[in-house]
Amino acid sequence: MFSLYKFSNVEAACKLLLGSSRKTRVISVSALFLAACAFGAAGVAPMAPDPADLPVKSVYEELSLPQLSEQIAALSRHEAIYVSEERIRPGDTLAILLGRLGVNDEAAASFIKSDPIARTIMQLKAGKRVQAKVSGGGELEWLSTTATENRDSPPVTITVVREDGKLKCFETPASLDRHVEMRTGEIRSSLFAATDAAQIPDTVAAQLVDMFSTDIDFASDLQRGDRFNVVYETFWQDGDYVRSGRVLAAQFRNGGKTYQSVWFDDPSLKQGGGYYSFDGKSLKKAFLKSPLEFSRISSGFSMRLHPISGRWKQHKGVDFAAAAGTPIRAAADGVIDFAGVSGGYGNLVVIKHWNNISTAYGHMRGFAKGIRRGAKVSQGEVIGYVGSTGWSTGPHLHYEFRVANQPRDPMKIKLPSAEPLVGAALQKFHAVASEMAHRFALLSPPKIETKLAAYQ
Repeated sequence: MFSLYKFSNVEAACKLLLGSSRKTRVISVSALFLAACAFGAAGVAPMAPDPADLPVKSVYEELSLPQLSEQIAALSRHEAIYVSEERIRPGDTLAILLGRLGVNDEAAASFIKSDPIARTIMQLKAGKRVQAKVSGGGELEWLSTTATENRDSPPVTITVVREDGKLKCFETPASLDRHVEMRTGEIRSSLFAATDAAQIPDTVAAQLVDMFSTDIDFASDLQRGDRFNVVYETFWQDGDYVRSGRVLAAQFRNGGKTYQSVWFDDPSLKQGGGYYSFDGKSLKKAFLKSPLEFSRISSGFSMRLHPISGRWKQHKGVDFAAAAGTPIRAAADGVIDFAGVSGGYGNLVVIKHWNNISTAYGHMRGFAKGIRRGAKVSQGEVIGYVGSTGWSTGPHLHYEFRVANQPRDPMKIKLPSAEPLVGAALQKFHAVASEMAHRFALLSPPKIETKLAAYQ
């Protein structure tokens, strides 16, 4: 509310305005109205409290802390456990290794030496990691390491553990991390010298040779300055390199020509995984020239005097002479249609391929593991061993190539190309090939454009 004093001042101001000009009166009345609003707001706005006037409440709480002696006593009631890790050093014996691990346990040392699995630890190469959990008194609780029987076998984890006071050992498949490596190299003298310089494993270099050997003679065709890019798998455990895996893609530039290959596998493929060019065509030969690596043809596809009946008869296959036990390879990808004994063929395997083609392998001494009707086989996979079963006078392989179940001469017939990718499989392949093409682009050296300045 306004006081009487303020009101009288406003009244005097109004009287003063009556004698002023019209323009002056309008401006003055507006100012007077704004002033009245300001006074009104000031009259109704609450006043903020002073922080000094607010009450302050203090809270006190006592915290009990354990005595140092009590903490030491609590720790002494728990047995100390130690986990140690060491790497095998050149010249290490089991005793030296266990000593560095803090193991003071004669029973554990004797067990490792005598157990057929545990004694593998004594054969580990330098650099291998070994971990052990040891009690405060040096007794072994458990010991673990990773071992590989050979280059092609998967690694296993070997564990020695004490349970109910007794030591036992077991092995389990090692858990590995898969990495994808990319490397590039340039030929200066030989392929393996170039792969060594690029820190590429020999197993990967060997795959490069197999992959491009139909196009490049690595003994005579290589030229200084040829380049290659390769993408491949590696497998690691706890940050340690274990082994290399499959080549996923490769590119080789030789003599002005570029050769490329991409690995592709899909459940829908009858022929299994394989290498393809970037347009989806298989790089694998449709059929092997011979199911045996080292052999000679002892009887061709022709009329001949049968060695048992003594009559002239059409020989419907090709005989490859070889020593008994020589591995027999599948001539192409396919599915086992028959595996068993069949009259004069003796032990026989028949494989169905695409385009109504099948191959037969007779007189086998025995079948390879897993060869049975319905099983899938890949080109080059061992399916059995040379023998002399059935109507045979000596160890050899009788090989037949059939089209619509009719025998043809495999040495003369024009063999079909490997089955290409089609449909959904081709679309999936394009996605894989596109990723590999991007990786090749990252590996390729940048193109430097040289511009010559024009001088007047």
